[in-house]
Amino acid sequence: MTLKKTQPDKDKLNQIVTDARRSQELREQSYRGQALKLYPWVCGRCAREFTHKNLAELTVHHKNHNHDDNPSDGSNWELLCLYCHDNEHSRYEETRFGSSIASKSSSPAATHNPFADLKALMSNKK
Repeated sequence: MTLKKTQPDKDKLNQIVTDARRSQELREQSYRGQALKLYPWVCGRCAREFTHKNLAELTVHHKNHNHDDNPSDGSNWELLCLYCHDNEHSRYEETRFGSSIASKSSSPAATHNPFADLKALMSNKK
């Protein structure tokens, strides 16, 4: 029994290549694509360097937190790794809405000490 080699459908392959090129053009027109062209692939906070292999972990951060403010010169953008970007937004939310940690520190300290009379209790057992 012989196996027939099937010829790839050239029209289908051309369509795949055309779609891939169109997708790349759209990505390059996005603010992320523009920022990746403008700035070196380095996190602006921790200075971690990125390559094509791990570029998905590099994000565009809007400095003024307005995602609709996308000047073509990139003045509102900075490249941050996933971790630094998450940390930046956490800090922003804490300052914006108040930190639960800060509210806990302003509460009065505990006055009850459950081990205050422990030594006397231990000496009574002997």
